[in-house]
Amino acid sequence: MNQLDWIVLIVTLSGIIAYGIYKSRTSHNLDGYFLSNRSLPWGLVLLSIMGTQASAITFLSAPGQAYTEGMGFVQYYFGLPIAMVVICIFFVPVYKRLKVYTAYEYLETRFDNKTRTLTSFLFLLQRGLSTGLSVLAPSIILSSLLGWDIYWTNIFMGGLLITYTITGGAKAVAYTQQLQLIIIFTGMFLAAYMVIQMLPGGIGFIDALKVSGKLGKLDVISTGITDKGVDWSGKYNLLTGIIGGFFLSLSYFGTDQSQVGRYLTARSLKQSRMGLIMNGFVKIPMQFFILLIGILVFTFYQFNKAPVFFNAKLVKKIENSSKRDSFYTLQENYDAVTLQKQAVIPQLVTAMDAKDKPVVNEKTIELRSLQNRADSMRTKVKAWVSSKEINGDSKDTDYIFLRFVVDHLPVGLVGLLIAIIFLASWGSIAAAINSLASCTMVDFHRRFTKKNETAESEYRLSKWYTLGWGVFCIIVAMFTYDIGNSLIEAVNILGSLFYGVILGVFVVALFMKRIKNGNAVFWAAVIAELIVLTVYILTKKGIFSMGFLWLNPIGVFGVIFFTLLLNQLWKKKKLPVVQEL
Repeated sequence: MNQLDWIVLIVTLSGIIAYGIYKSRTSHNLDGYFLSNRSLPWGLVLLSIMGTQASAITFLSAPGQAYTEGMGFVQYYFGLPIAMVVICIFFVPVYKRLKVYTAYEYLETRFDNKTRTLTSFLFLLQRGLSTGLSVLAPSIILSSLLGWDIYWTNIFMGGLLITYTITGGAKAVAYTQQLQLIIIFTGMFLAAYMVIQMLPGGIGFIDALKVSGKLGKLDVISTGITDKGVDWSGKYNLLTGIIGGFFLSLSYFGTDQSQVGRYLTARSLKQSRMGLIMNGFVKIPMQFFILLIGILVFTFYQFNKAPVFFNAKLVKKIENSSKRDSFYTLQENYDAVTLQKQAVIPQLVTAMDAKDKPVVNEKTIELRSLQNRADSMRTKVKAWVSSKEINGDSKDTDYIFLRFVVDHLPVGLVGLLIAIIFLASWGSIAAAINSLASCTMVDFHRRFTKKNETAESEYRLSKWYTLGWGVFCIIVAMFTYDIGNSLIEAVNILGSLFYGVILGVFVVALFMKRIKNGNAVFWAAVIAELIVLTVYILTKKGIFSMGFLWLNPIGVFGVIFFTLLLNQLWKKKKLPVVQEL
């Protein structure tokens, strides 16, 4: 990066830290540290919700996801608005009425201690792992820009994040997320504008969309229904998006403390609901726009020399290996294909403008053939990267947008966009670690320690728990990565492994009032979680095929089914009651 980029980056990040420290003044107790004294208006609640879910992974990985797989990923969010309505009607009033610190306190009042403990533990495990991946995202940036080792970069980035989170608490998180999002969306709009401006003369925004559409990148809607029936293996289609996405969103926003803690900071029930409903309206257009940037970057590379592999660090390894000459030859061939596409695309655009269908069809076939050749070359390089000699990660999705920013955007804007990815990371990770600490303090420390703590003592202990979870997340960032095509997919897979079961427990608690046997719910959750993990493992091994979003309804209905079954068995056989934890 240029010196000006570094200045922009450092000034932006320093300003956010200073603003967060300034806004972090609150009462030294759990209400102040975790819930901002329940005093925030709905606008701040909305921005805090958005800032928590819009991590660095969103802005780093989503454009790359669209570049490689198209716009279909947006279907993943189609169930979210419905989930927001359900949460506002059924979940939020219960939490606000009971004045809980964590969502899992409600489960103890409804069932028993062990059900609360199990559900909170599942949240801690899932959110701790996911946050570790969120720490990894900005580390990828520094590692790529400075050539640092990824492990030392994780320690450096994680240390900054821990300091930021311990200092602020929930109030600082909410106020800094407000400023962060303003900077983030300004930078992303500038990036989209610059991509369009860098397209060749005569190729405008609409033309860019037409070209990417002909190459299959704008296939937003896929029904998930084929001639053979429902395509259960489809990761992103209308069915998985609405059904699987609904259950995932319902669990994330309704039972995940990292989000529940955001709207519990609101000053009233109405303010909480307003923040959630507005999030339902804003999220899909926001995600569509971020993915669209990836499509524009894809179109840009149809006219410009593109790396055959976007992780520059691994490219250097190939260049120092026995594959060096083969790689250089392949890159030349890849560039030659780009030149051929540059000749075909203007002819295609002219034919589309003239509505000359025969020529459009001819040039579309020719362009797709060239794209298939380019894709096969990328596949070959990925095979070299994953070979024993290179021993690298063959997935470069998370590096695509970053590489474009560094290589092609003007001085100053590069620094701003790198800062944006850092800001998104800090906001989401701070909120996540804050929620992990709150659950540890409220659901475990308060319940299992026999020592009576003062408000000031609990406040200090909460900061120590924040530190502990920060260290845990750094460790996860070191070792957890290879579970999806991109970081954004990896995070959603991790969520799907646990969210369905957690949501199932809350569904039984809220909607099945006749079920009062905590033992039945506890063991139903254990069995359902084992089933979800088994289905995922079998899918990974290729024994059968199922999109990961379906793990969410499997978890929900698994808990419901086994709760009803075990409840009946306990009634009929009068099984001995298991001792509570």
